[in-house]
Amino acid sequence: MSTAEHPSSAADRRPGRTDEPSRRKVLASVVAAAVVGGSEPAAADPADTTASEAAPARTVDHRSWTTYTDWRAGAAQGTRPVSGARPGLVIGTPLGTVDYTDPHTGRTAVWEYATWTSPVHRLAVPSTEAIASWNASTPAGTWLGIELKGAYSDGTDTPWYVMGRWAAGDQDIKRTSVDDQTDGRSTVQTDTFAIDDASTGLRLASYRLRLTLYRRPGTRLTPTVWRVGATGSDVPDRFTVPASVPALARELGVPRYSQEIHAGQYPEYDNGGEAWCSPTSSQMVIEYWGGRLTPEQLAWVDPAYADPQVCHAARSTFDHQYNGCGNWPFNAAYAATFKDLQGVVTRLTSLTDLETLIAAGIPAMTSQSFLKEELTGAGYGTAGHLMTVIGFTAEGDVIVNDPAAPSNTAVRRVYPRREFENVWLRTRRHNASGKVVSGTGGVCYLYFPARPSARQREALAAVGVR
Repeated sequence: MSTAEHPSSAADRRPGRTDEPSRRKVLASVVAAAVVGGSEPAAADPADTTASEAAPARTVDHRSWTTYTDWRAGAAQGTRPVSGARPGLVIGTPLGTVDYTDPHTGRTAVWEYATWTSPVHRLAVPSTEAIASWNASTPAGTWLGIELKGAYSDGTDTPWYVMGRWAAGDQDIKRTSVDDQTDGRSTVQTDTFAIDDASTGLRLASYRLRLTLYRRPGTRLTPTVWRVGATGSDVPDRFTVPASVPALARELGVPRYSQEIHAGQYPEYDNGGEAWCSPTSSQMVIEYWGGRLTPEQLAWVDPAYADPQVCHAARSTFDHQYNGCGNWPFNAAYAATFKDLQGVVTRLTSLTDLETLIAAGIPAMTSQSFLKEELTGAGYGTAGHLMTVIGFTAEGDVIVNDPAAPSNTAVRRVYPRREFENVWLRTRRHNASGKVVSGTGGVCYLYFPARPSARQREALAAVGVR
């Protein structure tokens, strides 16, 4: 990985750019976004830790719909719930047809569609940001869209915002986020809803999610959605976070893959190397849980390339609007395409949360940004990078699989506890030019079994995921 800072506007970015506006920064323009089948602060003193020390223990509210009862509780128009070991939502009787012109191919096709709208979820944490995620199967000839509509704390509503147009493959549509969505008070930045100016006190008080399922006319094919939800958060602006007390010594046996050995591979999927930290981390954890790709699925990869499954993960997470593999929900959705796996995007609040998960055998992929001198042993600086936390030493330091390593054997790293928790959990930092820019505030991906053990369920519930 280059020692230069990566751009800050996502979990992983293309090399050679300077810092760009982050997901948290306000977009300047106001553009109405067309939707298929429907309408679509000042920096704190770095030395002042008073605000962070006084912050509430929980600043995150994650809500997912996953059960048969959940699916029945929503407003269905042409969809129906299915029961079984893994309850889901499918197309029943389509509402009709709609034309969709793919902005990345220019092709227009006709699709049957049906919708499901969640009940209103009132956030326990009135939020400055919200990130949706979903788990689904989309056979060839099907795809889905997900939208969010919220109510502000002043009683007014947001528009319906597109949070993603997604398919597991890329033969029918090009998987995409939607730019230029704003009402002047909130904006969708790739995959994250954000209040434009949190200092006004305006917050997202509640939200609904709407799924639209699509299929080619005249077939009985259908997407199946097993999980849909969103994480709302109001993480205080801070340069430093309270120190946690070590409580666990354990290391999980997670496979090790380097993103750097793929540098220059598949320019159409962002050229490998530095741009692939997110899919590389995802593939490590997918394989930890037993997920494997077949030779047929990997047949498209150049046989000269090592670890072809990492190339496949990059292709399968690529966002054609964002032009990269760092779309957070697209990574979680990719993980859930593997049998008996599910994935969510959420925020955690401390290393204690990570210890709770590791104790239950659940690794976590964390998103962080830092200067080279802020994380001892990394050897690089980054404005956005995914790595996988796999354990803790007896001293409480953090054991990670860092895909920025030059080889698979060098992926395992140990980073100082205090440094790691600060670069991961803070929301404000200084970049290499001394400019105040954002941090991710504890964003992570969690992948875990579709039917978790009692201990795993308890650990997930303890960090707010059910």
